[in-house]
Amino acid sequence: MNVRIEDSWKEHLKGEFEKEYFQDLSRFVREEYQKTTVYPAPKNMFRAFDSCPFDEVKVVILGQDPYHGPGQANGLCFAVGQGVATPPSLQNIFKEIESDLGAAPNRDADLERWAKQGVLLLNATLTVRASSPGSHQGKGWEQFTDVVVKTLNDEKEHLVFLLWGNYAKQKGVHIDRTKHLVLESAHPSPFSAHPGFFGNKHFSKTNEYLQANGFSTIDW
Repeated sequence: MNVRIEDSWKEHLKGEFEKEYFQDLSRFVREEYQKTTVYPAPKNMFRAFDSCPFDEVKVVILGQDPYHGPGQANGLCFAVGQGVATPPSLQNIFKEIESDLGAAPNRDADLERWAKQGVLLLNATLTVRASSPGSHQGKGWEQFTDVVVKTLNDEKEHLVFLLWGNYAKQKGVHIDRTKHLVLESAHPSPFSAHPGFFGNKHFSKTNEYLQANGFSTIDW
């Protein structure tokens, strides 16, 4: 089937799109968009991939579900659309960047600038029904994004995986720690940021590892 996703990703994932689970998932998502309000907008469903081609990935941040409020979800995990209030988790991410790096970060909540530098901002589930968190879980997205993580793990070296919270840690359990840097901490949500997320220094550790392996660092 013809999935509209960035060409390098289409090449690396082409086998998935023909599998029965993905075709069932596609039918489900298409029907959901037709009969109710679903986020993000269809054009942004694969934005994480479109903004960060396979060969350019250096860092992977794993989220869970898209935001389910109007104008929030933009296809990049933890990010929100222009003009939308910055969610608490992202506010805490910015606070940790400032504390870790000693300088105020760019607080543009869209996060496209990270993706363009090689940060794959990947949610485990790529769509959600409005005002209904978790409504598209268990439909096939998790299986697809597990394959994404496995493909990156198998086919690339010296990536940095940032796993925040138990869900992300579980999704990254099979990442080869001898090939990649895996950094884990509590989730940046206000419910768990103290003490486990604040002070993790993941942003400086990421850049130190990238630099040590000959990659350009991320301007957080």
